[in-house]
Amino acid sequence: MRAVFILVLILGVGLAGFAVYLAQDRFRQYQAALAAQQEVLKKQVKLKKIVVVKKPLKYGDVLSKEDVAEVRFPVEAIPDGAFASVEEVFPKGKDGRRFVLRPIEAKEALLASKITKPGEDAGVATRLGKGMRALAIRVDVSSGVSGFLRPGDRVDVYWTGGVQGREVTKLIEAGVKLIAVDQTSDTNRTGPTIARTVTVEAKPQQVAALAQAQATGRLTLSLVGVQDDTTVSSIEVDQYKLLGIEPERTVEVKKKKRVCTIRTRKGGDLVEIPIPCTN
Repeated sequence: MRAVFILVLILGVGLAGFAVYLAQDRFRQYQAALAAQQEVLKKQVKLKKIVVVKKPLKYGDVLSKEDVAEVRFPVEAIPDGAFASVEEVFPKGKDGRRFVLRPIEAKEALLASKITKPGEDAGVATRLGKGMRALAIRVDVSSGVSGFLRPGDRVDVYWTGGVQGREVTKLIEAGVKLIAVDQTSDTNRTGPTIARTVTVEAKPQQVAALAQAQATGRLTLSLVGVQDDTTVSSIEVDQYKLLGIEPERTVEVKKKKRVCTIRTRKGGDLVEIPIPCTN
């Protein structure tokens, strides 16, 4: 009986050892296959280091080295303006803080367009595109969309004024970008603000047109939807068009040209000779 027990025990230990051996061999095969697959992926997808932010950042935040990290990123997916290293973000020998200009989410690539240059202030001038200018427009609760305008929104600008004795409302600029509302350019602001002025980004020719319009009439802003890319044609409305009234047409009566003559006899005939009219 004892011999049978010992034999069963030996057989059990042997089977257990064989099972462990098979499991180890299977695990080694899995690791080898995984390593081979990773090598293939490395050859197929080229990676390169870029700088990302560790936490969400909003407009006006000071960027520090603790806020960024280097990660490997697919080369083909690297966005324009990305930084290749932390040293590139904070170059040696250049003192001055860098501020955030636009909201950045955690793990998002840090782009040069979203932060200021070293030592540069996060003012309105840093948000202007090349060749663009900033212009302040006076608004109130009615002309400023009840205070729901935010920096980064786009608006259509309408002018209302007198033209040839009648009042006209006309679209003068479409899709103008707001870069500041009153004295704030924070795009994260969500609550309504009854602004007295808004600052828009415009080309020099647009600045001249808006300044002339503001001086000669009233300006009204119309908020454009975020996803709206509709091209707006010329719009002009007066009181007649608003009410569907056909303006009266005045018919000009052409006056006949006055002709002055004198009568005289030539031979036996009476003839009329044209002369200049004196009165």
